[in-house]
Amino acid sequence: MRFGTISLDDAEGATLAHSVTTAEGRLRKGTRLGREEVARLRAAGLAEVVAARLGPGDVPEDEAARIVADALTGPGLEVRAPFTGRANIHATGPGIVGISRDRIDAANALTPDITVATLPEWQRVATGTMVATVKIIPYAVPSEAFAGRLGGVAGALRLHAPVLSHADLIVTTLEGAPSKSRAVTARLDRLGVACEVAHVPHETAALAAAIGASTAPLRLILTASATSDARDVGPAALLAAGGRLERFGMPVDPGNLLFLGALGAAAVIGLPGCARSPALNGADWVLERIVCGVPVTGADIAAMGVGGLLGEIPTRPQPRERPVTK
Repeated sequence: MRFGTISLDDAEGATLAHSVTTAEGRLRKGTRLGREEVARLRAAGLAEVVAARLGPGDVPEDEAARIVADALTGPGLEVRAPFTGRANIHATGPGIVGISRDRIDAANALTPDITVATLPEWQRVATGTMVATVKIIPYAVPSEAFAGRLGGVAGALRLHAPVLSHADLIVTTLEGAPSKSRAVTARLDRLGVACEVAHVPHETAALAAAIGASTAPLRLILTASATSDARDVGPAALLAAGGRLERFGMPVDPGNLLFLGALGAAAVIGLPGCARSPALNGADWVLERIVCGVPVTGADIAAMGVGGLLGEIPTRPQPRERPVTK
Protein backbone atom coordinates (compact mmCIF):
# COMPACT_ATOMS: atom_id res chain seq x y z
CA MET A 1 0.00 0.00 0.00
CA ARG A 2 1.23 3.48 -0.88
CA PHE A 3 0.40 6.32 1.49
CA GLY A 4 1.07 10.02 1.17
CA THR A 5 0.17 13.20 -0.68
CA ILE A 6 -1.09 12.67 -4.23
CA SER A 7 -2.31 14.96 -6.96
CA LEU A 8 -6.03 15.00 -7.62
CA ASP A 9 -5.12 14.03 -11.19
CA ASP A 10 -4.12 10.63 -9.78
CA ALA A 11 -6.59 10.38 -6.90
CA GLU A 12 -9.40 8.28 -8.42
CA GLY A 13 -9.55 4.89 -6.72
CA ALA A 14 -7.47 6.02 -3.73
CA THR A 15 -8.73 6.10 -0.14
CA LEU A 16 -8.95 9.51 1.53
CA ALA A 17 -6.74 9.57 4.65
CA HIS A 18 -8.12 12.71 6.31
CA SER A 19 -11.62 14.18 6.30
CA VAL A 20 -12.16 17.21 4.04
CA THR A 21 -15.03 19.72 4.12
CA THR A 22 -16.52 20.58 0.72
CA ALA A 23 -19.47 22.71 -0.35
CA GLU A 24 -21.64 19.59 -0.60
CA GLY A 25 -20.65 18.35 2.85
CA ARG A 26 -17.84 16.52 4.56
CA LEU A 27 -15.87 13.79 2.81
CA ARG A 28 -14.85 11.51 5.62
CA LYS A 29 -11.53 9.75 5.93
CA GLY A 30 -11.72 6.27 4.51
CA THR A 31 -13.86 7.41 1.59
CA ARG A 32 -12.92 5.71 -1.65
CA LEU A 33 -12.46 8.55 -4.14
CA GLY A 34 -14.40 8.35 -7.38
CA ARG A 35 -14.89 10.91 -10.13
CA GLU A 36 -17.60 12.76 -8.18
CA GLU A 37 -15.52 12.99 -4.99
CA VAL A 38 -12.48 14.24 -6.89
CA ALA A 39 -14.64 16.93 -8.50
CA ARG A 40 -15.85 18.05 -5.08
CA LEU A 41 -12.27 18.30 -3.85
CA ARG A 42 -11.30 20.41 -6.88
CA ALA A 43 -14.28 22.67 -6.27
CA ALA A 44 -13.06 23.14 -2.71
CA GLY A 45 -9.84 24.58 -4.13
CA LEU A 46 -7.61 21.57 -3.52
CA ALA A 47 -4.98 20.29 -5.91
CA GLU A 48 -3.82 17.34 -3.82
CA VAL A 49 -4.86 15.22 -0.83
CA VAL A 50 -3.32 12.71 1.56
CA ALA A 51 -4.54 9.29 0.54
CA ALA A 52 -3.74 5.60 0.48
CA ARG A 53 -3.64 3.46 -2.63
CA LEU A 54 -3.84 -0.31 -2.35
CA GLY A 55 -1.39 -2.42 -4.27
CA PRO A 56 -1.46 -6.02 -5.49
CA GLY A 57 -1.88 -8.39 -2.55
CA ASP A 58 -3.25 -5.74 -0.20
CA VAL A 59 -6.43 -6.73 1.67
CA PRO A 60 -8.80 -3.81 2.40
CA GLU A 61 -9.28 -3.01 6.09
CA ASP A 62 -12.88 -4.24 6.41
CA GLU A 63 -12.15 -7.48 4.62
CA ALA A 64 -9.02 -8.07 6.70
CA ALA A 65 -10.90 -7.38 9.94
CA ARG A 66 -13.60 -9.87 8.96
CA ILE A 67 -11.09 -12.58 8.05
CA VAL A 68 -9.27 -12.30 11.37
CA ALA A 69 -12.49 -12.05 13.41
CA ASP A 70 -13.94 -15.11 11.71
CA ALA A 71 -10.81 -17.07 12.57
CA LEU A 72 -10.93 -16.08 16.23
CA THR A 73 -14.63 -16.75 16.72
CA GLY A 74 -15.72 -20.01 18.31
CA PRO A 75 -19.09 -21.44 19.44
CA GLY A 76 -21.69 -19.10 20.88
CA LEU A 77 -20.29 -15.97 19.25
CA GLU A 78 -20.94 -14.05 16.04
CA VAL A 79 -19.08 -11.47 13.97
CA ARG A 80 -21.02 -8.32 13.11
CA ALA A 81 -20.57 -6.55 9.76
CA PRO A 82 -17.21 -4.72 9.72
CA PHE A 83 -16.91 -0.95 9.32
CA THR A 84 -13.95 1.46 9.23
CA GLY A 85 -11.56 -1.44 9.62
CA ARG A 86 -13.31 -2.84 12.69
CA ALA A 87 -15.10 -6.16 13.19
CA ASN A 88 -16.86 -6.71 16.52
CA ILE A 89 -17.55 -10.12 18.02
CA HIS A 90 -20.73 -10.51 20.10
CA ALA A 91 -22.30 -13.17 22.31
CA THR A 92 -25.35 -14.94 20.88
CA GLY A 93 -26.66 -15.77 24.36
CA PRO A 94 -25.83 -15.51 28.06
CA GLY A 95 -22.79 -17.22 29.52
CA ILE A 96 -19.13 -16.64 30.29
CA VAL A 97 -16.30 -15.96 27.87
CA GLY A 98 -13.56 -18.52 27.34
CA ILE A 99 -10.35 -17.03 25.96
CA SER A 100 -7.07 -18.56 24.85
CA ARG A 101 -4.58 -15.88 25.79
CA ASP A 102 -1.85 -17.57 23.76
CA ARG A 103 -3.99 -17.38 20.62
CA ILE A 104 -4.99 -13.76 21.20
CA ASP A 105 -1.32 -12.90 21.75
CA ALA A 106 -0.48 -14.75 18.53
CA ALA A 107 -3.07 -12.72 16.62
CA ASN A 108 -1.63 -9.47 17.94
CA ALA A 109 1.87 -10.68 17.03
CA LEU A 110 1.00 -11.33 13.37
CA THR A 111 1.65 -7.69 12.49
CA PRO A 112 1.13 -4.34 14.27
CA ASP A 113 -1.47 -3.66 11.55
CA ILE A 114 -3.84 -6.15 13.24
CA THR A 115 -5.09 -5.57 16.78
CA VAL A 116 -7.44 -7.66 18.89
CA ALA A 117 -8.91 -6.52 22.22
CA THR A 118 -11.14 -8.73 24.38
CA LEU A 119 -13.08 -8.74 27.62
CA PRO A 120 -11.33 -10.36 30.62
CA GLU A 121 -11.42 -14.13 30.58
CA TRP A 122 -14.49 -15.68 32.25
CA GLN A 123 -16.41 -12.40 32.05
CA ARG A 124 -20.17 -12.98 32.33
CA VAL A 125 -22.06 -11.68 29.31
CA ALA A 126 -25.64 -11.33 28.15
CA THR A 127 -27.05 -11.84 24.67
CA GLY A 128 -25.51 -9.25 22.36
CA THR A 129 -22.61 -8.26 24.63
CA MET A 130 -19.46 -7.31 22.69
CA VAL A 131 -16.80 -9.85 23.59
CA ALA A 132 -13.93 -8.67 21.38
CA THR A 133 -13.06 -6.21 18.64
CA VAL A 134 -10.64 -6.61 15.76
CA LYS A 135 -9.29 -3.30 14.47
CA ILE A 136 -7.07 -2.93 11.42
CA ILE A 137 -4.75 0.05 11.87
CA PRO A 138 -3.97 1.07 8.24
CA TYR A 139 -6.38 1.04 5.31
CA ALA A 140 -5.12 -2.32 4.11
CA VAL A 141 -2.96 -5.22 5.24
CA PRO A 142 -0.56 -7.14 2.99
CA SER A 143 -2.04 -10.58 2.51
CA GLU A 144 1.26 -12.24 3.42
CA ALA A 145 0.93 -10.78 6.93
CA PHE A 146 -1.76 -13.31 7.81
CA ALA A 147 -2.55 -15.54 4.83
CA GLY A 148 -1.95 -19.14 5.89
CA ARG A 149 -1.01 -18.03 9.42
CA LEU A 150 -4.40 -17.97 11.12
CA GLY A 151 -4.37 -21.61 12.21
CA GLY A 152 -2.51 -20.59 15.35
CA VAL A 153 -5.26 -18.17 16.38
CA ALA A 154 -8.32 -20.17 15.34
CA GLY A 155 -11.05 -20.54 17.95
CA ALA A 156 -9.36 -18.24 20.48
CA LEU A 157 -12.76 -17.11 21.73
CA ARG A 158 -15.84 -19.06 22.71
CA LEU A 159 -18.93 -18.67 24.84
CA HIS A 160 -19.59 -21.16 27.61
CA ALA A 161 -23.36 -21.16 27.82
CA PRO A 162 -25.19 -22.28 30.98
CA VAL A 163 -25.50 -26.06 31.27
CA LEU A 164 -27.43 -26.16 34.55
CA SER A 165 -31.12 -25.39 34.53
CA HIS A 166 -31.88 -25.37 38.25
CA ALA A 167 -30.27 -24.97 41.66
CA ASP A 168 -31.29 -25.06 45.32
CA LEU A 169 -30.43 -22.26 47.73
CA ILE A 170 -30.44 -23.23 51.41
CA VAL A 171 -30.52 -20.26 53.77
CA THR A 172 -29.87 -20.80 57.46
CA THR A 173 -31.73 -18.61 59.94
CA LEU A 174 -30.64 -17.16 63.23
CA GLU A 175 -32.54 -14.65 65.33
CA GLY A 176 -31.35 -11.15 64.53
CA ALA A 177 -29.30 -12.22 61.49
CA PRO A 178 -30.09 -11.18 57.88
CA SER A 179 -31.89 -13.73 55.71
CA LYS A 180 -32.07 -11.78 52.44
CA SER A 181 -31.31 -13.89 49.39
CA ARG A 182 -32.79 -11.91 46.47
CA ALA A 183 -29.37 -10.94 45.10
CA VAL A 184 -28.41 -14.62 44.90
CA THR A 185 -31.53 -15.68 43.02
CA ALA A 186 -31.09 -12.69 40.69
CA ARG A 187 -27.59 -13.95 39.81
CA LEU A 188 -29.04 -17.30 38.83
CA ASP A 189 -31.96 -15.77 36.98
CA ARG A 190 -29.74 -13.79 34.60
CA LEU A 191 -28.11 -17.06 33.60
CA GLY A 192 -31.48 -18.74 33.09
CA VAL A 193 -31.21 -20.97 36.17
CA ALA A 194 -34.37 -21.62 38.20
CA CYS A 195 -33.87 -21.63 41.96
CA GLU A 196 -35.77 -23.11 44.89
CA VAL A 197 -35.10 -21.43 48.25
CA ALA A 198 -35.35 -23.25 51.56
CA HIS A 199 -34.85 -21.88 55.08
CA VAL A 200 -33.49 -24.04 57.89
CA PRO A 201 -32.16 -23.32 61.39
CA HIS A 202 -28.50 -22.35 61.63
CA GLU A 203 -27.51 -25.78 62.95
CA THR A 204 -25.21 -28.40 61.49
CA ALA A 205 -27.75 -31.25 61.60
CA ALA A 206 -30.58 -29.25 60.02
CA LEU A 207 -28.36 -27.92 57.28
CA ALA A 208 -26.83 -31.35 56.58
CA ALA A 209 -30.32 -32.82 56.18
CA ALA A 210 -31.30 -30.08 53.71
CA ILE A 211 -28.11 -30.53 51.68
CA GLY A 212 -28.68 -34.28 51.50
CA ALA A 213 -32.38 -33.95 50.62
CA SER A 214 -31.73 -31.66 47.65
CA THR A 215 -31.66 -33.22 44.19
CA ALA A 216 -30.34 -30.13 42.38
CA PRO A 217 -27.01 -30.34 40.51
CA LEU A 218 -25.97 -27.11 42.26
CA ARG A 219 -26.61 -26.52 45.95
CA LEU A 220 -25.91 -23.11 47.41
CA ILE A 221 -25.60 -22.41 51.11
CA LEU A 222 -26.07 -18.95 52.60
CA THR A 223 -25.52 -19.07 56.33
CA ALA A 224 -26.97 -16.59 58.79
CA SER A 225 -23.55 -16.12 60.39
CA ALA A 226 -20.32 -15.83 58.40
CA THR A 227 -18.33 -19.05 58.06
CA SER A 228 -15.15 -18.51 60.07
CA ASP A 229 -13.56 -21.96 60.09
CA ALA A 230 -13.61 -25.20 58.11
CA ARG A 231 -15.34 -26.74 61.15
CA ASP A 232 -18.08 -24.11 61.23
CA VAL A 233 -21.74 -24.91 60.55
CA GLY A 234 -21.64 -24.69 56.73
CA PRO A 235 -18.58 -26.87 55.96
CA ALA A 236 -19.39 -29.21 58.84
CA ALA A 237 -22.90 -29.77 57.47
CA LEU A 238 -21.51 -30.59 54.04
CA LEU A 239 -19.23 -33.25 55.53
CA ALA A 240 -22.01 -34.58 57.74
CA ALA A 241 -24.18 -35.02 54.63
CA GLY A 242 -21.47 -37.22 53.12
CA GLY A 243 -19.93 -34.56 50.92
CA ARG A 244 -16.36 -33.37 50.54
CA LEU A 245 -14.82 -29.95 51.08
CA GLU A 246 -12.60 -28.81 48.19
CA ARG A 247 -11.60 -25.37 49.43
CA PHE A 248 -12.44 -22.92 52.19
CA GLY A 249 -11.30 -19.31 51.69
CA MET A 250 -10.49 -17.50 48.47
CA PRO A 251 -8.05 -14.69 47.56
CA VAL A 252 -10.85 -12.46 46.29
CA ASP A 253 -12.20 -9.59 48.36
CA PRO A 254 -15.15 -9.25 48.87
CA GLY A 255 -15.68 -13.01 48.87
CA ASN A 256 -12.93 -14.36 51.14
CA LEU A 257 -15.23 -16.63 53.16
CA LEU A 258 -16.53 -18.79 50.30
CA PHE A 259 -16.22 -22.55 50.50
CA LEU A 260 -16.49 -25.03 47.65
CA GLY A 261 -17.30 -28.70 47.83
CA ALA A 262 -19.38 -31.47 46.33
CA LEU A 263 -21.90 -34.12 47.28
CA GLY A 264 -21.80 -36.91 44.73
CA ALA A 265 -22.02 -35.25 41.32
CA ALA A 266 -23.58 -32.07 42.71
CA ALA A 267 -21.50 -28.96 43.29
CA VAL A 268 -21.92 -27.24 46.64
CA ILE A 269 -20.98 -23.59 47.18
CA GLY A 270 -20.96 -21.98 50.59
CA LEU A 271 -21.64 -18.34 49.77
CA PRO A 272 -19.93 -15.50 51.61
CA GLY A 273 -22.15 -12.92 53.27
CA CYS A 274 -21.33 -10.38 50.56
CA ALA A 275 -23.42 -12.48 48.15
CA ARG A 276 -26.43 -10.74 49.69
CA SER A 277 -25.30 -7.64 47.80
CA PRO A 278 -25.75 -7.39 44.01
CA ALA A 279 -22.20 -6.01 43.72
CA LEU A 280 -19.53 -8.20 42.12
CA ASN A 281 -17.79 -10.51 44.57
CA GLY A 282 -15.72 -13.67 44.52
CA ALA A 283 -18.75 -15.93 44.63
CA ASP A 284 -19.74 -14.69 41.18
CA TRP A 285 -16.51 -16.02 39.69
CA VAL A 286 -17.14 -19.51 41.07
CA LEU A 287 -20.91 -19.63 40.63
CA GLU A 288 -20.88 -18.48 36.99
CA ARG A 289 -18.23 -20.99 35.93
CA ILE A 290 -19.98 -23.92 37.54
CA VAL A 291 -23.34 -22.94 36.04
CA CYS A 292 -21.67 -22.77 32.62
CA GLY A 293 -19.99 -26.16 32.92
CA VAL A 294 -16.46 -24.91 33.56
CA PRO A 295 -14.84 -26.97 36.33
CA VAL A 296 -13.52 -25.07 39.35
CA THR A 297 -10.92 -26.63 41.66
CA GLY A 298 -9.19 -25.42 44.77
CA ALA A 299 -6.16 -24.62 42.61
CA ASP A 300 -8.35 -22.49 40.32
CA ILE A 301 -9.56 -20.49 43.32
CA ALA A 302 -6.01 -20.10 44.61
CA ALA A 303 -5.09 -18.53 41.26
CA MET A 304 -7.75 -15.80 41.48
CA GLY A 305 -5.73 -13.41 43.63
CA VAL A 306 -4.35 -11.21 40.85
CA GLY A 307 -7.27 -8.93 40.06
CA GLY A 308 -9.11 -10.25 43.08
CA LEU A 309 -9.24 -6.94 44.95
CA LEU A 310 -12.74 -5.87 43.96
CA GLY A 311 -14.76 -2.79 44.79
CA GLU A 312 -15.83 -2.24 48.38
CA ILE A 313 -19.48 -2.96 49.25
CA PRO A 314 -21.10 0.00 51.04
CA THR A 315 -23.15 -2.23 53.35
CA ARG A 316 -20.15 -4.30 54.45
CA PRO A 317 -20.24 -4.77 58.25
CA GLN A 318 -16.47 -4.40 58.52
CA PRO A 319 -14.93 -2.32 55.72
CA ARG A 320 -11.40 -3.16 54.60
CA GLU A 321 -10.03 0.17 55.80
CA ARG A 322 -10.82 2.03 58.96
CA PRO A 323 -11.47 5.78 58.80
CA VAL A 324 -8.36 7.86 59.39
CA THR A 325 -8.59 9.70 62.69
CA LYS A 326 -6.62 12.82 63.50
